[in-house]
Amino acid sequence: MIAKTNVLIIHTTTPSEEMARELARLLVVKKLAACVQVVGPISSFYQWKDKLAEDKEWICLIKCPESHFRDIEETILSIHSYEVPEIIATNVSNGYGPYLEWVQNVMPQL
Repeated sequence: MIAKTNVLIIHTTTPSEEMARELARLLVVKKLAACVQVVGPISSFYQWKDKLAEDKEWICLIKCPESHFRDIEETILSIHSYEVPEIIATNVSNGYGPYLEWVQNVMPQL
């Protein structure tokens, strides 16, 4: 087990499976993410411009070194169709050591 990691799980949602898959491929090919999982469809309920909204979305779970956050954020913003896309990063405080080492070492640090 690794006691301290520099691994993030970033999640974002997209309005289509196609956009989620495009984003996943782009992040892995650009070596910004070690792994991206696409989950969906899901039902999202939220307040937008003072109204209740309900949409079908797909979640991208992006595993990466912490140093890649800004470049991933820029990549998401460059292709995303939402006015305000969800981009949330969670620090991974612990996990299976070999997997976390792989995430940290699969690509060059930025």
